[in-house]
Amino acid sequence: MNKGIIEVARLIEKYGEATVHAYMGHIRDNAAESMRGALANYLGDQASLDLAFEDHLDSGDTIAVKITLEKGGDPPHTWRAVVDFSGTSPQMKGNLNAPAAVTKAAVLYVFRLMIDEEIPLNSGCLEPIDIIIPEGCLLRPDDSAAVVGGNVETSQRITDVLIGALGLAGASQGTMNNFLFGAEDGSGKQYYETIAGGSGASDGHPGASAVQVHMTNTRATDPEVLELRYPEIRLEQFSIRKGSGGDGRFRGGDGTVREVQFLEKRKISILSERRNYRPYGMADGGAGSTGRNRLITSSGEEVALADKVERVVESGERIIIETPGGGGFGAAVEESEK
Repeated sequence: MNKGIIEVARLIEKYGEATVHAYMGHIRDNAAESMRGALANYLGDQASLDLAFEDHLDSGDTIAVKITLEKGGDPPHTWRAVVDFSGTSPQMKGNLNAPAAVTKAAVLYVFRLMIDEEIPLNSGCLEPIDIIIPEGCLLRPDDSAAVVGGNVETSQRITDVLIGALGLAGASQGTMNNFLFGAEDGSGKQYYETIAGGSGASDGHPGASAVQVHMTNTRATDPEVLELRYPEIRLEQFSIRKGSGGDGRFRGGDGTVREVQFLEKRKISILSERRNYRPYGMADGGAGSTGRNRLITSSGEEVALADKVERVVESGERIIIETPGGGGFGAAVEESEK
C-alpha cells in the first residue's frame, strides 16, 4: 500500500493533481464502456435476456442468481445488467458466510472475463451493473456471522454460479482445498497451503489440469523446500488425478492427488468444498468428479474424512486429498463422428 501511495504522489508531483484525477476518471469510463460493449456482444440482436442459475455448498445451502441484461433506449451507452442473488439461502451457523464485498468482487471478476480487451481491472467495469444481495442471506450476513470460509470457499461457488448463468464454461474445481498442520498446542511453525484442481472447459477449449482457479492464485511449495522446512512430514505424492475432469466435446481439467505422511504427531485442518456436489458441465458436458479427503492409519486402515475436519494425526499416518476436476463443455463426440 505504501508503494502505491508513493507512486501516486510522484504522478501528482509530475503532472498535477487535476490531470491525475482526470485520467483516473478516463480509465474508469473506458472500463465502463468496454463492459457495455461486452454486454452488447453477448446480447447480439436480442433486446433483453433473463438468465438464472443456482448451485449448492456441500452443506446443501443454495447460492442462486438471476441476471437480466438489457439494451435500454440508446445503445450502447445504456446497456445494463442486473445481478440479483435473491433466492440464496439465509446466513449459516457455519463459517461459509461471505461479506457482500466478496460477492461484488466475484461479479467484477466474472463480468471482466467477458471483455475481450486489455484493460486495467477497476471498478469502472461495475458501473453498468446493478448488484442485489438480500440482507440476511449468506452473501450478506449480519455482524454476528462467521465468515472465515467465505473468501476462500464461498467465493468459488459464487463464481461458479455466475459463470453457469452466463454459460461461459463448465464449473472449475470450486474450492481452494485449504490444508493446515502444526503442533497440537499451537506452538512452533504452522503450515497452510491451498491445493490445485481442474478448471472447467469452455467452447473450443478443454479445461486445464492441476491449476489454481478463479479466486486463488497461490503456488505450491517445492517438495524439497517443504520437507526441509518441515522435517516432520514427507510429501509422498503430488500427481494429476487422471480422469477426474468431466467428459465432453471439450473435457474438463483433471484435479490432483496430494499425499502427505506425518513422521510426528500433528494437528491438521482441512477446509474444502465440492465433496458432495460435482462441478457442473456446460452445454451437455459431463460433470467433474467430486473431491475426497482420506486418512490412512499406520496399520493401513482407510478413514474417510469430511469436507471440513480438524483432528490429530499420529506419527506414521497419511493424509490424502484428491481435488475435484472441472466440468466438460459440449456433448462428447463418438469416435465414429470424429
